[in-house]
Amino acid sequence: MAEPANENQPSAPADWQLPAGVDRGLWDYLHSEDLAENYDAGLAGSSLFHLDLAFVREHCQPPGRIVDLGCGTGRLLRHLAPIGYAGTGIDLSPAMLAVARRKSAEAGLAIDWQAGNLTDLAGVPTASFDHAACLFSTLGMIRGDAQRQAALAEAYRVLKPGGVFVLHVHNRWWRLYDPAGRDWLLADTFGRRDRDLERGDHRMPTHQGVAGLVLHLFTRGEIVSGLRRAGFVVREARPISLAPDGRLTWPWWLPPWRAYGFLIAAGKPAG
Repeated sequence: MAEPANENQPSAPADWQLPAGVDRGLWDYLHSEDLAENYDAGLAGSSLFHLDLAFVREHCQPPGRIVDLGCGTGRLLRHLAPIGYAGTGIDLSPAMLAVARRKSAEAGLAIDWQAGNLTDLAGVPTASFDHAACLFSTLGMIRGDAQRQAALAEAYRVLKPGGVFVLHVHNRWWRLYDPAGRDWLLADTFGRRDRDLERGDHRMPTHQGVAGLVLHLFTRGEIVSGLRRAGFVVREARPISLAPDGRLTWPWWLPPWRAYGFLIAAGKPAG
């Protein structure tokens, strides 16, 4: 159930007025002040939060200008700013951006925070960043394959030639290992999904008062194909697990089926 509106939240638009790639569940998620305030604490124990920071530092070298697409409360850029990265965070959530601005100010960090829709970054100059990131399954929150592809194209556009884009997605086939997930996967694969859902769309359980949020779960082939269509060259698609260190046991054995998700590094050709 969505949180009731208050005087600090904008009135919800009609469905036809929602921004590109946004449905009602995502709108409620983006405008939940309670969720934004508790976001970092609620996910503090996630092993992924350590894995993706290390992955970004491994692939986004040397330090330079980096844009975090779907920056949320700003954890990535607060980590990178003290070690030489000049960060810009872009998010469609005013609640998340408010937390990001406050926390970076409290830490004395100079980070540029901007409101924007990842499907259309018209205000961001072409080839203006050395590195880009889109973490914690943010791409999967965008509704519609065409809109997700538009977001990948925008990530490509704002990168300089030779730049690196780091991305995280959840793996659709991992649902085979979860009883409820198997039921969803059968329905999704054989067309018994809700009418308003595309293949791979998974309606999430209520989270911190927000219901109806849909997360797109990717296959490895699907996300690699999408990146290539956008112009990227995939450098690494690292399978990750739910283990504390995130490592997949026997990573050489069927990783597209066994991984919980993938951390991907993709480059924009220098030429």
